[in-house]
Amino acid sequence: MKIGIQLPEVEYEIRFPDLIAMARLAEQVGFDSLWLGDHLVYELDLPDGSTGQRGPWEVFTTLSALAASTERIELGPLVASTSFHAPQMLAKLATTVDAVSGGRLVLGLGAGWNQREYDAYGFPYDHRVSRFEEAFTIIRTLLTEGRIDHAGRFYTAERCVLDPAPVRPGGPPLMIGSIAPRMLGIGLPHVQAWNMWWSQYGNTPEGFADVNASVRARCEQLGRPAHEVQATAAVYVQLEVGGGRVMGDPAMAAVQPLRGSPAQLAERLAQFAAAGAVHLQLVVDPITQESIEWLGQVLELLDAG
Repeated sequence: MKIGIQLPEVEYEIRFPDLIAMARLAEQVGFDSLWLGDHLVYELDLPDGSTGQRGPWEVFTTLSALAASTERIELGPLVASTSFHAPQMLAKLATTVDAVSGGRLVLGLGAGWNQREYDAYGFPYDHRVSRFEEAFTIIRTLLTEGRIDHAGRFYTAERCVLDPAPVRPGGPPLMIGSIAPRMLGIGLPHVQAWNMWWSQYGNTPEGFADVNASVRARCEQLGRPAHEVQATAAVYVQLEVGGGRVMGDPAMAAVQPLRGSPAQLAERLAQFAAAGAVHLQLVVDPITQESIEWLGQVLELLDAG
């Protein structure tokens, strides 16, 4: 099982030199992957009781910088909203980041959910899944075939060619960031992995196992062998010095993080592998260089096990 880590999003104002340092440290201590949220602005309840607005750096620009600053570690958006770009432009961005990284990008895709940022940046919020379905067709066709003509309800691509071609035949692996039935129906016939956020399964190996069984059954219904699609999940981990995450969705506050010593966390994460997880993305409170270094102990124990 691979273990990744999500870098800071809106937990605090993160400067670029610190992001680069964290990425390099994560690679050094043995993480398998780096992940960044694809968001534009949040309306948040801040720790001091006030309400504020925060937004992260643009995801593909940041991923390109991290790709150029690391050597081994995989990286990707968790997950990219197809609504924030024309789909052919998103394919172009992903292909460029994958080339900069030497073929280390995992392209996570989703329909988005935070209406606040859609309204702020002028993107339509209606028919999000229908828009995703059309965008997904354009993106995967360009990555696999290199060209498309498309005249649809939401998007048009006239004699569009993806050049330079992806550094890997077929482009970077695709991951769908949803467990909603319609989204799975769109994505599972084509993606290499599926992903869910920690609050969607209760942040426990048992909850993950239940959803994993359901998704595997859906794969079979769609005519895709379940073993061909990797099961992945974000896992919320709180260290002893954590003070609680700043969250855009208040419902997430009811879900308990994983806590404990390095040995206890390693044991709990290993249970996700037993439940069928192939790749986990740790969402850590607090997410700092010190936290990344401390979690290196957990990775060593998992490797030794």
